[in-house]
Amino acid sequence: MSCSHGPGYASPLEAMEKGPIEKLLYVCCVQPDQSNGKSDLLATVDVDPESPTYCQIIHRLRTGRPDDELHHSGWNVCSSCHGDAACAKRDKLVLPALLSNRIFIVDTGKNPKKPFMYKVIEASEVNKVNCTALHTAHCLADGNVMISAMGDLEGNPKSEFVLVDSKTFTVQGTWVKGQAARFNYDFWYQPYHDVMISTEWGAPRIWKRGYKAEDGDTPDAYGRNLNFYSWSKRELIQTIDLGEDGVAPLEVRFLHDPKESQGFVGTAVGSSVFRFYKQDDGKWATERVIKVLSKKVSGWFAGPRIGGLISDILISLDDRFLYFSNWLHGDVRQYDITDPAKPKLTGQVFLGGAFVKGSAVTVLEDPELDAQPEPVFIKGKRFFGGPQMLQLSLDGKRLYVSTSLFSPWDRQFYPETIKEGGRIIKLDINIVEGGMSLDRNFLIDFSEGIDGPILPHEMRYPGGDCTSDIWLAQQ
Repeated sequence: MSCSHGPGYASPLEAMEKGPIEKLLYVCCVQPDQSNGKSDLLATVDVDPESPTYCQIIHRLRTGRPDDELHHSGWNVCSSCHGDAACAKRDKLVLPALLSNRIFIVDTGKNPKKPFMYKVIEASEVNKVNCTALHTAHCLADGNVMISAMGDLEGNPKSEFVLVDSKTFTVQGTWVKGQAARFNYDFWYQPYHDVMISTEWGAPRIWKRGYKAEDGDTPDAYGRNLNFYSWSKRELIQTIDLGEDGVAPLEVRFLHDPKESQGFVGTAVGSSVFRFYKQDDGKWATERVIKVLSKKVSGWFAGPRIGGLISDILISLDDRFLYFSNWLHGDVRQYDITDPAKPKLTGQVFLGGAFVKGSAVTVLEDPELDAQPEPVFIKGKRFFGGPQMLQLSLDGKRLYVSTSLFSPWDRQFYPETIKEGGRIIKLDINIVEGGMSLDRNFLIDFSEGIDGPILPHEMRYPGGDCTSDIWLAQQ
């Protein structure tokens, strides 16, 4: 058998210009009510405006297991395999469970509208390499899937990466050689610069019990470093302390152009965006380029100030726009990063948050707004909670936004979402001049159905997207 094209696209711009318009979303959903055998599920959502089931959940694939906390996902192969693995097919979605340590392998290829469970890698297999709290999954060009792990078997912080064979879906071992970083969370690799960058959330035994404001000042609770590994040697080569504004750096994004040596990371507790870049001497450096100022409040259970809590960021495939969500402030922002060192705010939409008008929180001092924002209603349904995970269409024209962060934190900050379920909404993007607007005719309501209210987190398209795919430079 001969194959002329591998999975994905030859370049980010090819994906943006020639990629299909998304018709399906695969959404990792957490079941907050684990009684009576209920479990987390992967929801398949129809986002084709021409379909009679538009804006509906058309299929539910349940894990059938307790206490999984489905969170992030990745593919068996993606654009990093384009050309080198020409006969490979992107048809398996890899879903690590944040709490149970299971890894679910879902077949999306045979019937994309009705994916089915292909295999379950049991926690006992992952436990053999002393890794827990699995998070980000990225496919590699060598035929493996690499999954970040944040803890050891006792819930202590750990920075390691589990390797899973993308054909047999068996655990092959771990990635790091020698010394590793202390904490872990997300990662992004770029072989052209011989680098892999990882971020830091915190110790699993800390964040699993819920958020406590004092933990942000405890070095043993949350990380604040960016960690740089040699991709070829698998060795930690540099660590940068981001300081007080850098507590809990979460999602990390390189620019998509594989020869670019810079990108961005958002910090949750620090509510900042940092740019990282390679210097002339080969060392990496960082600079804070965006700071979301906190608001002084009363009636807030977590203290006298509310920070933005930047929970997700992403970059358009043409490397022009940066997007991020402020889960507590309730807004989604768009920045022009034509000059990556000087991002310019070009769009902002408030959707909800912790201090909407009518809430128990009163804003006393606000460096940004003159009044507390009004609650947002779409198709008669209120947007409860705050904007969390983001997914941008390949062409950059549609930004999907979900609401759940992590179910124990959802219960603390937005208990109404446990009762009402989550939402996914859509922002329409002006890709010419910049700017965003809320589509008032689009709403995915996760309050309904036989599973009861569920919490939507990460979203994927069948053909890949701007956060799952990594492109390799042509040497």
